[in-house]
Amino acid sequence: MKGRVFFLMLTVVLFTTLSSAQLDHIVIAAGTPEDQALQESSKETDPQKKLALYQDFVQKFSANPAAVAYGNWQISQYYQNAGDLPKALEYGDKALAASPHNLDILVSQAGIAQQMKDDGKIMGYAEKGGLAYESIGKAGKPEGMSDTDFATRASQEKDSAKSGHDFLEGVAFNAIADEKDAKTRMSYIERFTAAFPNSQFQEQVSQYVMYTLGPGQLNDSARLIAFGEKSLAASPNSMPTLLMLANTYVEEAKPASITKAAAYSQKVIGLAKADQADADRSRKLSAGVAHSTLGYAYMKQDKTAAAVPEFKSATALLKGQDETAYALALYRLGFAYAKMSKTTEAREALNEAVKIAGPLQQPSRELLEKVNSARAKGK
Repeated sequence: MKGRVFFLMLTVVLFTTLSSAQLDHIVIAAGTPEDQALQESSKETDPQKKLALYQDFVQKFSANPAAVAYGNWQISQYYQNAGDLPKALEYGDKALAASPHNLDILVSQAGIAQQMKDDGKIMGYAEKGGLAYESIGKAGKPEGMSDTDFATRASQEKDSAKSGHDFLEGVAFNAIADEKDAKTRMSYIERFTAAFPNSQFQEQVSQYVMYTLGPGQLNDSARLIAFGEKSLAASPNSMPTLLMLANTYVEEAKPASITKAAAYSQKVIGLAKADQADADRSRKLSAGVAHSTLGYAYMKQDKTAAAVPEFKSATALLKGQDETAYALALYRLGFAYAKMSKTTEAREALNEAVKIAGPLQQPSRELLEKVNSARAKGK
């Protein structure tokens, strides 16, 4: 990232990693030969001469990881400003080799990779940064430090690193969204979820998982379930994951899978609390999809009468929120009514469904024709 300021800290050590964290911090002690050399570099205004000074600095202090990391990072930024992005990335990687868990350098590298439109590189740097951030506070507590001080130190470290973490999370998600190849996209998703387990993009990532592993792409329901159950173990109340699993299980023939689909849908309904005054669009949408899936599970269990109220709740919540999900709930409601020989109610639901352009329009039209035909025959 351009223009990042690095402070030469007054300390007696040259390089340190906080024992409460796993992030690297470059520290140059005041008064050392390294510090004196950097002060001379800072006085130089000619970019080419400054570059030469940093190159000399890296060579002269090659035995000092902090100096190597900082010098190469400055050279990387020089090339980035000059528009030579491959060179900038090359020297940034040299800086990372000396300071591999340095979030500032990882952010800088991800920014360069973003300029190069290299999603693979972006994901690599973001993954390393996310994992390093998640490790904060998980290392052993220093001897003599209280639990409170240890927790405070880790919290301060996370607060300090949050902006860099959020930048890496954002560019990594964009790399997922940008990837056209399903296998590559899924590998990005798996790496993303490990590096950013509490991501603000969790709902969107779950949608990409369903799309990538679903029909038309990889068509791998077993992998979808394995991915979802693993994610759910880490975040048991994740509504996007619960919905993803419910929608997958409900399409299977095994009774145990249908039971799971119903259970996960019911949990989402309970978590969403869509009937409360403060329920936002996301909660209403989640609850609506869950009601629709629950109703479908009931139908597959031959509980059609119990399914109808779920579909009605779904249509009420989804109308005006998501046309595709609304159309699916209407289709399912029409099918349920048709199965119960309630042709008037079935026609009402299906007439609404056929007005909605999308994948459910033709199936709804075909079912409506069958209902009309049955009604004409007096069935």
